[in-house]
Amino acid sequence: MDDTSAARLLARAALLAAAGVLAVLVFAIGQAGFLIVGGGLLGLVVCAAGAWCFLAYRGARRLLGACLIIAAPVAILVLFAFERLWLDVLLLAVCWSATLACARAALRRADPYRARPTPAAPPARPFLIMNPKSGGGKVGRFDLVEKAKDLGAQVHVLDTSTQTDVAALARKAAAEGADLLGVAGGDGTQALVACVAAEHGLPFLVISAGTRNHFAMDLGLDRSDPSRCLDALTDGEYLHVDLGEVAGRAFVNTVSFGVYADVVQRPEYRDAKTETMLNLMPDLLVGDNAHRLDARADDTTLKSQQALLVSNNPYTSPDEIGGAGRRPRLDTGEMGVIGICVEGAAQAADLAVRGSKSTGMTVLTAQRVEVTADSTEIPVAVDGEALHLPTPVLCTLHPAALTVLVPRNRPGTPRSAPPLNWHHLLTLALGH
Repeated sequence: MDDTSAARLLARAALLAAAGVLAVLVFAIGQAGFLIVGGGLLGLVVCAAGAWCFLAYRGARRLLGACLIIAAPVAILVLFAFERLWLDVLLLAVCWSATLACARAALRRADPYRARPTPAAPPARPFLIMNPKSGGGKVGRFDLVEKAKDLGAQVHVLDTSTQTDVAALARKAAAEGADLLGVAGGDGTQALVACVAAEHGLPFLVISAGTRNHFAMDLGLDRSDPSRCLDALTDGEYLHVDLGEVAGRAFVNTVSFGVYADVVQRPEYRDAKTETMLNLMPDLLVGDNAHRLDARADDTTLKSQQALLVSNNPYTSPDEIGGAGRRPRLDTGEMGVIGICVEGAAQAADLAVRGSKSTGMTVLTAQRVEVTADSTEIPVAVDGEALHLPTPVLCTLHPAALTVLVPRNRPGTPRSAPPLNWHHLLTLALGH
């Protein structure tokens, strides 16, 4: 069965499951359906308000927020139990889960985009930089140095006791005749060497030895076993992807301004991320230290943003960036831009319920983003690395500037589902 036929069947299954949701609400449980929907939405709103209080304040109000986060779902469960709606809620959950699963699978199948790699000959003089501490020691755990050397690569293992200019190291290798540059390390180091590779017209090899490996994930590489990335040296193909630039520095994933960038700057963040985040959030959201940013994305102006994220190509779902968000394409020639401005508990609740459709979140794409602030210098997180940059901060994109060598057989070639579009789904199900 081809992708089009499979997509049509999945779309019809999604609509059938959605009809099951309506049937359960209207016919099976009648007026109790309104109680389930209304109670669920109310619980979500109260949880969101509690989360805002927990993050934005300290002391008694933080305690109150924690209580609301716990009490709201407990109260809803008690209500459902008292009204004997357990089976009805379970049936609704199953139908709705089936609706979402089939809808996403249908839209993924119907997505006309396919990565178009080009054949690649094995490099003759690959040069790889490896960080032995990255990802909790993945370089040593997966024996990457010896495996790379066995494949003919020259490997430079970073001395983590001193500061190394990896870009200068890569430029020296290129000047000495390297025909490929690669990195086993975090996304920040990947970006620095990727920039050198693009400057010299050399292919770039990503080895997923970092902690989160977002760039590797969106290239479809194996993040559980970074040694599989080395297969590209003998059986690889090229992908031509975009490369971001912020204030003259390359980025492969994201540039973050505002709340997240402020937190990343703290030295204690690396060892105690959650504790540092909770300690600083009240000041960053509503206190005297709260930074407000203005931005201009092409012709659109964003005023007084608490958080701003600029990504090398847009994410599939802005609501999932903090979790499983992915970029299905890295060659659109556009940056994704997400701005968040939340003034209080009510808007926080709206953001939690409606996500990217909330008035507190702005989602768009742009080719040029300029960020300004009242101060002459602002904290910025570039691919997770903490920096301070002078304002205004300019973000741009270089289309198809980077040639990435990837294994021909890789487990996660990105084909993430586009955002749910019910009109598209209906059109697909009807075969139009």
